[in-house]
Amino acid sequence: MKSDLFDCTGKVAVVTGGCGLIGSEIVRGLVAFGARVVIADTDVKKSESLAARTGATAHFFNIKKTEAIESSFKKIKTRMGKIDILVNCAYPRTADWNARCEDVRPASWKINVDGHLGGYFFASRAAAEVMKKQGGGTIINFASIYGVVAPDFDLYKGLASTMPAAYSAIKGGVIAFTKYLATYYASSGVRANVISPGGVLDGQSPSFVKCYVKRTPLGRMGTPRDMVGPVVFLASDASSYVTGANILVDGGWTAW
Repeated sequence: MKSDLFDCTGKVAVVTGGCGLIGSEIVRGLVAFGARVVIADTDVKKSESLAARTGATAHFFNIKKTEAIESSFKKIKTRMGKIDILVNCAYPRTADWNARCEDVRPASWKINVDGHLGGYFFASRAAAEVMKKQGGGTIINFASIYGVVAPDFDLYKGLASTMPAAYSAIKGGVIAFTKYLATYYASSGVRANVISPGGVLDGQSPSFVKCYVKRTPLGRMGTPRDMVGPVVFLASDASSYVTGANILVDGGWTAW
């Protein structure tokens, strides 16, 4: 077996939400495996700081501004020469994101669905069109276990927050849309796959973490680093015959 199976040397990767909790770790991981990485994020200061530490390239990008996404990808292609890998892990949301189902306002629902699911659609399409002209590429969209199974609302008892209704709708949509991409662009050599994480540790309340860990077969919550291996696998030639797949990175949560 080739020792360079997971090598991404020479490949250009765009990571939307590249300054986020998961995105920043993916940037580091792809750089470590040789990719030339573009940090596509709205936070210019954080992007430039991460770029300086990793050798990546910072690029201002707002996935909620769907009308500007195509032109943004053209600029990235001009700047970098090509686009081989797109990782969509941006997580746009409104201030009232955690509203309970009965309190969700129509305007909020539309903004969240348009900005998140719509942003993934337009970013994926823009990248796929570039990749089609190059003869191939790979798209990796981040969804969630809650795009596959229903939330366990017992986890949120006594907490001010809940699992938003829009989150399940969006992430379920991301999974279905990525399967569509996989078949639509297959003849152009473009692969499209999904990573669906379980809960990732990020300062949640001790009571939530305790309940979540008890519910998870591997006995812990996920970490951003847990997402790097699956991303590198899907970004590299190691997954050359994988498209339309949804990889659950959840410690066995969905195996019950």
